[in-house]
Amino acid sequence: MTDSQAALPVAEQPGDRNVPLPAQSANYTPLSPLSFLSRSRDVYPDRIAIIHGERKLTWKQVHERCLAGAARLAALGIRTGDVVAVVAPNVPALFELHFSVPLCGGVLNAINTRLDADTIKHILEHGGAKVLFVDRDSTAVVNEALQSMDKAPRLFSIDDIEAQGAPIADIDYEQFIDPESSVQEQLPAMDSGFGWQLPADEWQSIALNYTSGTTGKPKGVVYHHRGAALNAMSNISGWHMGPHPVYLWTLPMFHCNGWCFPWSLAANAGTSVCLRTISAQTIYQAIDVHGVTHFCGAPIILNFIINAGAEHVRALRQPVHVMTAAAPPPPSVLSAVESLGFRITHTYGLTETYGPAVMCAWHPEWNDLPPDEQARLKSRQGVRYQMLDGLDVMDPDSMTPVPRDGKSIGEVMFRGNIVMRGYFRDADATAEAFRGGWFHSGDLAIIDPDGYLRILDRSKDIIISGGENISSIEIEDALYAHPAVLEVAVAARPDAHWGETPCAFVCLKQGETADEQQLIDWCRDRLAHFKCPRTIVFRELPKTSTGKIQKFRLREWANALE
Repeated sequence: MTDSQAALPVAEQPGDRNVPLPAQSANYTPLSPLSFLSRSRDVYPDRIAIIHGERKLTWKQVHERCLAGAARLAALGIRTGDVVAVVAPNVPALFELHFSVPLCGGVLNAINTRLDADTIKHILEHGGAKVLFVDRDSTAVVNEALQSMDKAPRLFSIDDIEAQGAPIADIDYEQFIDPESSVQEQLPAMDSGFGWQLPADEWQSIALNYTSGTTGKPKGVVYHHRGAALNAMSNISGWHMGPHPVYLWTLPMFHCNGWCFPWSLAANAGTSVCLRTISAQTIYQAIDVHGVTHFCGAPIILNFIINAGAEHVRALRQPVHVMTAAAPPPPSVLSAVESLGFRITHTYGLTETYGPAVMCAWHPEWNDLPPDEQARLKSRQGVRYQMLDGLDVMDPDSMTPVPRDGKSIGEVMFRGNIVMRGYFRDADATAEAFRGGWFHSGDLAIIDPDGYLRILDRSKDIIISGGENISSIEIEDALYAHPAVLEVAVAARPDAHWGETPCAFVCLKQGETADEQQLIDWCRDRLAHFKCPRTIVFRELPKTSTGKIQKFRLREWANALE
């Protein structure tokens, strides 16, 4: 992954255009979230940075571990622009790799643990990872992905105490970062003089995140140090996070680098409570035991809370702040969650915008409105983050903003420092995404008179289930391969638990038979299980006069299903 070097900023002295005031070491440092880690070590060395089960690590310890990991990666030959991949849930190793990989110039590629082997193989090959860390519970699927690769990355295991699977390699993460471990002869020696390394250029890549493949193969989204630092700070200021929050990891760290929160938590010396298994019980237990103040997640997390059994619910000792995104949560869900003592902030963004870049910024005067009206206002996606320069809803052809009348539809457009560098190894897709000087989201929305936007639909028929993007085309391709299927189209069906689930409308070939469970099982043999349809409807498909399937009709039918 090659990084271009941008020139340092140059300012001119007021009143004398012939005397420049160039940037220099005394007044300019490239923006990077790596500096947040060293500050927390210096200022709050003994504060708890990570809690995982019975284990606790201070910011001093995390700093030492990250620096050791960077030194070992450098000894393995990782240089600026090299990709280091990891397949793991929310465990300390993944948190620390958000710092150790870029500390040696590398680019972190955190891979979704729910993906199938073919997709993992594509990501590893396309990204060109040189080193791969794998949690024991993902060993089987990663081994399957590696079988047909011409050149596999160097493998290391993450031997988490709560995992069940076998390790993928003989050397685990803890041995990897320990200069005194018993496996030193199997590893290149760390440089004892390895020091702290900020990027030479803030435009240098820090992370490579793959989209969910909603229009074919996943695309590699490249983040830079500048954007990561700015969005990490935007999370703090926009959410009004005070110093030392206790943050519960219900949002996967592999998803947009946990919406940049590993770096946010280093900036304000917060505590990360790692949560490997997410349920109403584990959420309430963590809140009660550790005094959790903040967590993020898709609407499915809200449903866990609403539908928790009485035996799991624990009274909140203080308000708990929740940031939610993905499929817009219904106002009724927001009202129900807030009635339990949780405080919701609704956000919106994409992988290409470092996660959330839009939030429903709250006005104090709205507190006097009836709860139902508050929930309606809060269900809107909102306005731009502090570090986002431009946000608008525009006609994608004319590139003119739509009227702010709450009814004119356009495409959501972004512009600014928290928009990706571009798509890795895909110049055409990058040029198309940035056409007209804005990033085209592909999402359709309206803007209310007060400037708050509301998402109406996904222009690419994306289904968002439990916070994960699912391609209707990918499901359709799997079903079309069944010998009994003549025609198929997939749409989103609202679901109280997952937000949305795939609903497949199928027309069978004459004389052929298949039932709902057979087709669902067919998909489960070919796709990651979370992508498979949960509902199959057998009927003729609605079409235009030219034979194109009318997906808007399918969405209406899916909404009307009992």
